[in-house]
Amino acid sequence: GSKSLKNFCITWIVVCIALCIILLCQLLLRNQDRSGVIKRSNNSLGMIEMSGFICGYISCVFYLGSRFPQLYKNFRRRSTEGTSYLLFALAMMGNCTYGLSLVLRMPATKSLQALYFLHHLPWLIGSFGVLFLDVFVSFSW
Repeated sequence: GSKSLKNFCITWIVVCIALCIILLCQLLLRNQDRSGVIKRSNNSLGMIEMSGFICGYISCVFYLGSRFPQLYKNFRRRSTEGTSYLLFALAMMGNCTYGLSLVLRMPATKSLQALYFLHHLPWLIGSFGVLFLDVFVSFSW
């Protein structure tokens, strides 16, 4: 129960701190040794960019997962009593505008749209996916 949740949260905090330290070291090393950097192709991803994508997808999974405890609680109780609708309304508006900001910034040229979409996919899934789940939380039972 609560002990498992506490251990999970502590582990997650340690993992996040370790990732931040690794990314900070990569940034420092990258800036320190600019002259010795081997040129890479524009199509390949560097360690920093790949780390950003990995963090984006991890964020997406946890962000989507954050709604399931409330959905499960509502399902088990067959009630939405005690749910803060203002919290969900504000979260829904925030996710909608964030997702729209990503979509509206999409490049006009077709050749760049696919690349843009792939690069922003974890954040699009996070914003619109959580918006979808928030609709279920708000309007279930």
